[in-house]
Amino acid sequence: MKEFQVIELIKEALGESAEADWIRWGIGDDAAVVACSPGMDIVSSIDSFLPDRHFPSDAPPDLVGYRAIMASFSDLAAMGARPKYGLISLTIDKTNGSGIDWILDFARGCARAANKIGVALCGGNMSNGPLSISVSVHGEVETNKACLRAGGRPGDFIYVSGPLGSAAACVRLNDLIPADSYNLSPRQEAFYRPSARFDMGKYLESASSAIDISDGLVQDLGHILESSCCGASIESKFIPLGDSAELEDGLFGGDDYELLFTSSEDLGSFDKIGRLTKELGIRVDGEHITPGGFDHFADEPEP
Repeated sequence: MKEFQVIELIKEALGESAEADWIRWGIGDDAAVVACSPGMDIVSSIDSFLPDRHFPSDAPPDLVGYRAIMASFSDLAAMGARPKYGLISLTIDKTNGSGIDWILDFARGCARAANKIGVALCGGNMSNGPLSISVSVHGEVETNKACLRAGGRPGDFIYVSGPLGSAAACVRLNDLIPADSYNLSPRQEAFYRPSARFDMGKYLESASSAIDISDGLVQDLGHILESSCCGASIESKFIPLGDSAELEDGLFGGDDYELLFTSSEDLGSFDKIGRLTKELGIRVDGEHITPGGFDHFADEPEP
């Protein structure tokens, strides 16, 4: 099958997720044309996903697609942005049994995730080679209102938007291959079907800093502390743990895609796990710990 025949099939598989009011022209030309809103800043990010590092090479392709879209757009959620559209680059080896069916199932998974958060997948690229996925995501936020990592101040409360550790437990328990894509255990659901927390936008308006928890609570909290020039004290008993998760999973596991944010306000609706401090470093239950979590440049793959 020719490249442009495959592109037409992908467009058909994406369905309504390839279209939106703000997409002037999408799949089928040299570039997408997107309308910009007045008084808004553009927020952009890009993520890469590799087999046996970010997902098992034999994982169902629709779940791989869903996870790739949600994980990528999660970066925009952490900025308090409104998501708009994404671009996908897919390199796949046609000689190893991954053919058009894999590509279309992957596209359908991408479409389901895109439809859930209301974004358009309006273009990308495809090539023959070792499997590799890149997702470029774009959104907008009111001018100068993006929520950054750098605004935290000593005394601010530290919050998380939901339970942590289930995806890490799925990895730890070697439970990454479901019987099928429609009957996932709760921990498999956490790994393959995370939610980009755009529902948190109104709460981030009062946040002093924020980040999505992709590499582990401690690791990502360290990024806020480095940017905000302060430390943190957290209490493990207040960390909400998900299905099958142990404390180590919640602290260091990653792949949660919940939001970690700080605020001077008492936001009673969310789990308050600690406070920012003048003393640098991270203390858990009064003990200093070394930041750790998922390392994208580690020699050993994660899954």
